[in-house]
Amino acid sequence: MSGSTGKIAVLWRGDQEARRNATPQNNRFHRVFEELAAAGIDAEPAVYDEAFSDEVRDQLLRAQGVLVWVDPIHQGKTRQALDPLLRDVAAQGPWVSAHPDVILKMGVKEVLHRTRHLGWGTDTHLYRTAAAFRSQFPARLRQEGPRVLKQNRGNGGQGVWKVEAVSSSSGNAMPVHVLHAQRGSVVKETTLDDFMHQCELYFDDGGCIIDQPFQPRLPEGMIRCYVGVDKVVGFGHQLIKALIPPPPGGPDSPEAQPGPRIMHGADAAPFQPLRIRMETAWIPQMMQVLDIGRSELPIIWDADFLYGPRTPDGEDSYVLCEINVSSVFAIPDQAPAAIARLVRERLRTKAK
Repeated sequence: MSGSTGKIAVLWRGDQEARRNATPQNNRFHRVFEELAAAGIDAEPAVYDEAFSDEVRDQLLRAQGVLVWVDPIHQGKTRQALDPLLRDVAAQGPWVSAHPDVILKMGVKEVLHRTRHLGWGTDTHLYRTAAAFRSQFPARLRQEGPRVLKQNRGNGGQGVWKVEAVSSSSGNAMPVHVLHAQRGSVVKETTLDDFMHQCELYFDDGGCIIDQPFQPRLPEGMIRCYVGVDKVVGFGHQLIKALIPPPPGGPDSPEAQPGPRIMHGADAAPFQPLRIRMETAWIPQMMQVLDIGRSELPIIWDADFLYGPRTPDGEDSYVLCEINVSSVFAIPDQAPAAIARLVRERLRTKAK
């Protein structure tokens, strides 16, 4: 492109046919491509699959930067092969957003424990081994009420559970109600012992489990705060149904489906208290705790908040339930232009 400020690749998962036919216009990222072009940035699709990873690697090495949209788990596939590829590409020159090492700092559930002392935190615990989980979780569940357990890496509600004691009986044979956050799930009764055994797979490959209290205001919805590097670029509010027992019509009934995510610009009045806290306190504090510089922050990421207890003055508090980095989409209408501006900034900084 004449006058281009640089060339980047936009990477997402697909098969060989999708790679062969991909254009900047025929995919869900077309608005991002449009804004990149308007900013004088030459952007090309880079559809990825493990079957042709060498071809993708060669393509990425010809770019100055890479924007990545790949979930941790997708139809049984993980990022086990992709992350080393992206590390290798980044080590040879192109910048990668989000870099896999940054994802491991802020885009996993462990961040909820590492930043629990910030204003977005709550009573959060971490179990690194099945033995620690078995020895510590039962008493916490009995004494503190319903808890939410989360595997360290996942998306779409996979490995996120609400656990509630059915009775006050002691011993790990006590009955519990468990509800998976994946769409279509129903409440099941099992024993605490059997449930904890079911969760042991989350410790495979160095995994862990995060434990937080269930937030009673969950039915009021989740606020997704979209961030471009270190500034809020929009919000999404959604009445979610995950971890809420389905109505009498069952998990497939219309009443059990989540509401639409209503997008708002960064200046939307209802969310200004959250925006101020994010930009002036929580993001800088997170960067310090996680040892992440501004140039390392993802071009686009989001933080999901639930409403916490109201303050004595009746104001809302907010509880962080997840940070999404690997594949942040859909995004507010204002976000593609912000992405293009930030990509241009990063390209120019890298070129100096």
